[in-house]
Amino acid sequence: MTTVTLTAAAAPERAGKRATSFYRAVWRWHFYAGLFTLPFLILLAVTGGLYLFRGELDGLIHRDVKRVEARAAAPRPPSELVARALQALPGKAMRYMPPETATNSAEVTILGTDGAKTVVYVDPYDARVLGQIADRGTAMWIVRQLHSLGYFGPVAKGVIEIVGGWAILLVLSGLYLWWPRRQGGGIVTVRGKPRQRVFWRDLHAVTGLLAGGFILFLAVTGMPWSVLWGAKVNQWANGHNFGYPAGVRVAVPMSDEHLAHGGPTTWSLEQARLPRSMSAGTGPIGLDAAVATLDRLGLTRGYAVNLPSGPRGVYTGSVHPKDLALQRVIHLDQYSGKPLLDMSYADYGPLGKALEWGINVHMGQEFGLANQLVMLAACCGTVLLCVSAVVMWWKRRPAGSLGTPPLPADRR
Repeated sequence: MTTVTLTAAAAPERAGKRATSFYRAVWRWHFYAGLFTLPFLILLAVTGGLYLFRGELDGLIHRDVKRVEARAAAPRPPSELVARALQALPGKAMRYMPPETATNSAEVTILGTDGAKTVVYVDPYDARVLGQIADRGTAMWIVRQLHSLGYFGPVAKGVIEIVGGWAILLVLSGLYLWWPRRQGGGIVTVRGKPRQRVFWRDLHAVTGLLAGGFILFLAVTGMPWSVLWGAKVNQWANGHNFGYPAGVRVAVPMSDEHLAHGGPTTWSLEQARLPRSMSAGTGPIGLDAAVATLDRLGLTRGYAVNLPSGPRGVYTGSVHPKDLALQRVIHLDQYSGKPLLDMSYADYGPLGKALEWGINVHMGQEFGLANQLVMLAACCGTVLLCVSAVVMWWKRRPAGSLGTPPLPADRR
């Protein structure tokens, strides 16, 4: 009888110790995950917040080459604009981007004799060369490369992928640590004053509660760009041309050239292979006719045209606007001008649609300014979480110690 009584009395105590041990284990995971990811999260938040407004910032920073005065005169033919660009920078024209609006310049991407790609900006009304910038050398492309650590090779990009995974752990473990446990405050309010540790603890917890879901969303939707996970999902999603069996669209020969090789394209079509042009004994239609055909087919302005890479190459018009429904890729036979493949967002499979939607929201372009502001708030929340974590740790840590949360009593 005595043994049973002692065992029953000890049960709540053992349960309490297990709960305390689990809490400490989660706290340690949260601490070390934050310790590893904190500088990267700040980098991602700052560069991501800037990139949300890439169009506005690039238009302002590079207005000398990207903006022109609208005129009543008709724009010059695309072939003339490309010729003028090649006069200014000899090489091979790779890509032509017609002006999106009446106040935009035309852009011509040229592969120079030194092997480097450069974008030449041309006034569409008088064919005057306005200037040039290295391909992907605009301010916002630099920000984008910093966002992904693209300047530092695949190992650094792999680190960003790991940070994305640990960010998910941070959110989930932070939610567990925040969960109310009979405390009198700090759940949805901030107690104390900035000189007190409880103020920073509550600020960290409440900010995490408000921003955690958005950070989790950003971490998951950022994975398609990752060096391992993203590449594998990309191949799985669209590795077989466009995900269509032969003959569903047009039964045309396909090359080994991928759409992404010609320039930036939507993520889910990067692995899509290009069709081949079939000569019928006639010469190429030329860029002017190709642009006129793409306009006639209703491709939304803001599109770019990849020029044929050889005798079997195609004209590829592609546009990836803020409205997902208007995403479209059209391949034209360079000899007949006939569409070989014409694909829009409506033609994507369920996985492609879901991934593209997530990416579009991640980049702040699906719901206009509201989308940008919500994502910016999430970026600001991330920075605030990092700053409050550092201040809270600094106030808590013993002198001369790292201040690591204690090990759980139950090592399991």
